[in-house]
Amino acid sequence: MIKVLSSSILVGLLSWGLIGCSDRLEASSPGIEPSPVPVTTTKLTEIAPPTVIQELKEVLAQYHPQVTIISPKPQQMFSETNVPVQLEVKDYPLFKDETLGLGPHLHLFVDNQPYRAIYNVDEPIIIEDLTPGTHTIRVFASRPWHESFKNEGAYAQTTFSVFTETEDNSPSSSLPLLTYSRPQGSYGAEPIMLDFYLTNAPLHFVAQSDPNDEIVDWRIKATINGESFLIDTWQPIYLKGFEPGKNWVQLEFIDEQGNEVNNAFNDTVRVITYEPNGEDTLSKLVRGELSVEVARSVVDPNYIYTLEPEPIEEEIPPTTVEETIEPQEQVEESASEPITSPTSENITEEDTEPLPISDDTITRETEKIESGSASPETIIQQTETIEPLPASDETITQETETIEPLPTSDQTVTSSKTQTVIEEPETIIEPTELETDESLTEDSSETVIEETSTPLSETIEPETITPSSQQIPNTNKVQWLQKLVDFVKNIDLSAVGDFFNQIKPQLGQ
Repeated sequence: MIKVLSSSILVGLLSWGLIGCSDRLEASSPGIEPSPVPVTTTKLTEIAPPTVIQELKEVLAQYHPQVTIISPKPQQMFSETNVPVQLEVKDYPLFKDETLGLGPHLHLFVDNQPYRAIYNVDEPIIIEDLTPGTHTIRVFASRPWHESFKNEGAYAQTTFSVFTETEDNSPSSSLPLLTYSRPQGSYGAEPIMLDFYLTNAPLHFVAQSDPNDEIVDWRIKATINGESFLIDTWQPIYLKGFEPGKNWVQLEFIDEQGNEVNNAFNDTVRVITYEPNGEDTLSKLVRGELSVEVARSVVDPNYIYTLEPEPIEEEIPPTTVEETIEPQEQVEESASEPITSPTSENITEEDTEPLPISDDTITRETEKIESGSASPETIIQQTETIEPLPASDETITQETETIEPLPTSDQTVTSSKTQTVIEEPETIIEPTELETDESLTEDSSETVIEETSTPLSETIEPETITPSSQQIPNTNKVQWLQKLVDFVKNIDLSAVGDFFNQIKPQLGQ
């Protein structure tokens, strides 16, 4: 009796914590002791926890959460199906990172249903639509990746009733209790963590110290998709080899002989979904796609990750680059340049060809003389007034400066040049300059004919001109006038045309 009492006291003192040597996956068979060396099943393999998760776990090592259920009270009776639950947490900040969607939280279980993640305990949590009878609430602190804290005080439970008490959902406080935690829900990457919580389970070295005592050792039997193995340490394990789609997982609390320890929640089955290449934060943590610097915000509420801007690489231009102008650009540039005014060196034969003197023009001048409408003095003055000036480059420049830039059409440019150098067809050539072809050729090649916009007969009125006796002696006026009249009557238009044809080459030079 004393031995049994001392054993019970020892179990009561040590049953709240478990000590394991290592995480290992062991093949199961009823009545066979677990091997200390990890083994694998046909499809599943145990691997080390992801590196980033291990580093984040060290950040949370400073906390020892203390969880308390303020309401409902043990054995409290409710007369409605909606029950408020008030929790209190100490030494553990609860929050959820808005960017990554993870953070320290609580796992709240109602009876043996899948847990509900709690990130804030400031307000009561309402449990709705409870069935009449007895219900049990279990809650413990969890890390952001859903691994449970296993320190003393991190777990709490209470049992209450709605309308009446029943034997359902009422675990015995004298027996070990298993709380299934993970895996649960959906996963997008492997390995997948398997985790659970133990209550009232004795330490292995205590249970094994005396084979004749009543303290029974324990094991956790895990079955995944029909393959079973034993777990004898209270630590999470990470497995890979799950099938895409639906997978089922069963956890059982058994004794050292392989028999199930019968308590309310010691045998639990969950169905999970595995879809590879998930883009949620947990999947990225498991695959190592998030660094500790980025993921630290899920364990530290005051941490703000600042993305450093990437250095901008200056582009070095190639050393040998030839700038080429497309044909279209060349045409546009040439079109925008003004047309250069012609000079005496580039005036062509077509540019300097004078208009032919018609028979009507000569006839009109002759009729004026015969009819007496113009006096000999007037004719003489007109002849002196229109005496051609010697041509020079300066004169040509003055004429060409008036040319406005025109569109780049050969026909348009030619027409503009011709209009600039055309002579008024009513010009009268002195008879003395036609005596020899040689003298006339020399004078004509250097002459630029001025453009006039009004007829000569309109610009010079006879009554305004007074003959000068100093220019021509009076004794020779009548004789000279007679010679001019005879010349005009006998002028041969074909001879004038031949004359201009002879001097064309010289004008082109």
